[in-house]
Amino acid sequence: MSSILLRNVVLNGSTVNVRIEENRFQSISQSVPAEPADETLDAHGQMAVLPAFYNAHTHAAMSLLRGYADDLDLFDWLSNHIWPVEARLTNEDVYAGTRLAILEMIKSGTVFFNDMYWRGRQAVRAAEEMGVRACIGILRQTMGNPAFLPMLDNDWLLENRDKLSPRIQISVAPHAIYTTTEEILRDVADTAKKHGLAIHTHLAETKKEFDDCMEQHGMSPAAYVDRCGILTDRTVLAHSVFLTDKDIELLAERRSVLVHMPVSNMKLVSGQFRYDSAALFSKCRWAIGTDGASSNNSLSMLGEMKTAALRGKDVTGDPKAMKAADVFRAATRSGAEAFGIDAGVIEEGRLADCILVDLNNHNLVPGFNLISDMVYAADSSCIDMVVCDGRILMRGGHVDGEEEIVAGAREAAKRLTAQKK
Repeated sequence: MSSILLRNVVLNGSTVNVRIEENRFQSISQSVPAEPADETLDAHGQMAVLPAFYNAHTHAAMSLLRGYADDLDLFDWLSNHIWPVEARLTNEDVYAGTRLAILEMIKSGTVFFNDMYWRGRQAVRAAEEMGVRACIGILRQTMGNPAFLPMLDNDWLLENRDKLSPRIQISVAPHAIYTTTEEILRDVADTAKKHGLAIHTHLAETKKEFDDCMEQHGMSPAAYVDRCGILTDRTVLAHSVFLTDKDIELLAERRSVLVHMPVSNMKLVSGQFRYDSAALFSKCRWAIGTDGASSNNSLSMLGEMKTAALRGKDVTGDPKAMKAADVFRAATRSGAEAFGIDAGVIEEGRLADCILVDLNNHNLVPGFNLISDMVYAADSSCIDMVVCDGRILMRGGHVDGEEEIVAGAREAAKRLTAQKK
């Protein structure tokens, strides 16, 4: 049994000693545990321990396309730029891109990502090797280009879901209502129910999607997917921008999780989250995600939290809206709970996911309120150590092998985009 002792770390304003046994917090106390640990770090009261972040929606391997096709409309961006390049993705491309994404997430304090992308087996491979948590989607999508068909690892993901480490989950992931059919959505609902899997999809991301759904089906996107059996308490809905009041009541009743991604929404001018709805924040479950690095262009939950907080205040005209503590919870505990992960909070018995932040970092000084500082002021330089499932993934701001990961991703991106026609 491996153990880690974090001595003299600051937790909720008090200096404590945190002992990790295997993959859980075994004790949190001001007294030093008598039994020695395999590894001891003494923070001397200069570092604080906080929950790590849980990124509730990504397309991880799109890190290879960061900055590739910026400043375009969503459907132009997808149809004329992203999908043509993605049709050439190899297994090694997706592996290299996912490793780069995980590296960026670790260095900014994230230990879990919920992914929807091609060649999901390679995302599993990267997540397993780098020690993070992930939920990898069985992608369901109708595409005109037959080149995409070999990129679906759906059978492998379904057949091997129980053979993976406990850190890896599998979901069923229909891309969106405009890239699937009612038959596919109903089959997704049946598959998820039969195998006890979560559902992960984009929903109500644009006004065009909303209007087209009203015209074709006579109902909103939320009502349509509910008719298909998609909305459950294990359904994760990315974007969820164009929601009616009735939709919000429906989503609250179904207990589906809405994933807010303010940076991507703003960059693609998709629309804005329903900050104006008190019912959404009082009744609905919601978490925070980054989207892919091609449409964000960052995978840092720190930046996402700040943008969510500021956007909410700006839209509503209320400086008390989207308080730092609420946004921080959405990025940590709420994200973990959305995926059934017994983490997101530093408590005895919980899974040992955490970050250590340097209280002497200039962004965190003078230090009146650490949570406010993490939401409004922090960047990745504040994070010294990252622990996931009781294993140290980063120390001193460095991840083992990061130089090779960066070089591999750069080479893959160069090769992939050199074939642009």
